[in-house]
Amino acid sequence: MSHRPATPIAAALVLASMLLFTAMPGVAQAPAPQQAPSQAPQQAPQPSPPKPYKKVSVTLAPSVTDPSLNAFRKQFADIATRKNRPVLGRLVAKDFFWERENGNAADKDKTGIENLAAAIGLDAKDGSGWQLLADYAAEPSISQVGDRKDFVCAPATPVFDEKEFTALVQSTETHPAEWGYPLRNGIEVRDSAAPNAKPVEKLGQHFVRVMPEDAPPNSAAPTTLRIVAPAGKIGYIPLALLLPLGIEQLCYKKEADGWKIAGYVGEGPAE
Repeated sequence: MSHRPATPIAAALVLASMLLFTAMPGVAQAPAPQQAPSQAPQQAPQPSPPKPYKKVSVTLAPSVTDPSLNAFRKQFADIATRKNRPVLGRLVAKDFFWERENGNAADKDKTGIENLAAAIGLDAKDGSGWQLLADYAAEPSISQVGDRKDFVCAPATPVFDEKEFTALVQSTETHPAEWGYPLRNGIEVRDSAAPNAKPVEKLGQHFVRVMPEDAPPNSAAPTTLRIVAPAGKIGYIPLALLLPLGIEQLCYKKEADGWKIAGYVGEGPAE
């Protein structure tokens, strides 16, 4: 996974879904071979053309409203702003886990703060690890894990029918990385990325296909996202209102002396 930009977590994760080609098997997984002067550069594979698709419902998990948890997250948000590592260390569980695809990557011989630092790139010279931590502290969606009321993760995990989603991906000849889910119902789709663009449709609470721009913008970070509406028409929505699946999560648990940062679910920064 590439290093994440220091932007609000929702926008950063949606932006990652725009770069879906890097997630496709066999595409951009290794440096391209050197081309001989007489050879034309290889073209990146193009996404399937937009087409109508069936609406597959997504239910957002109810957010946790625990005053003690809110106070805890405000506390470590302030610590992240001040980049106070020693104080942060007191808020990390001793048995901190790092759940990656191949299992728990946390080093049992290291402290909780050392494992947290490795998981989120806390020591990055550009300060992006601290910014990411602050973004997690501010992330509004957070949900329980299973039946455990003492254990929560943010962002919240959506609920949907996996078989229906698999059928959606297959019927549209797309990749799962091309799909996201809205953070609220009724998001307006506009006919262009312009601030005063005309609204043409409203999205429901269902999966939405992301359609990457042909040429990524070279200027400031984008604020809109090009999508395909269920009828097959291309439009634009605010970038931060759609999240991809496979979200990296920061988890917390309530111990006898209060809340602790308990673990991280995700591959972490690029090595």
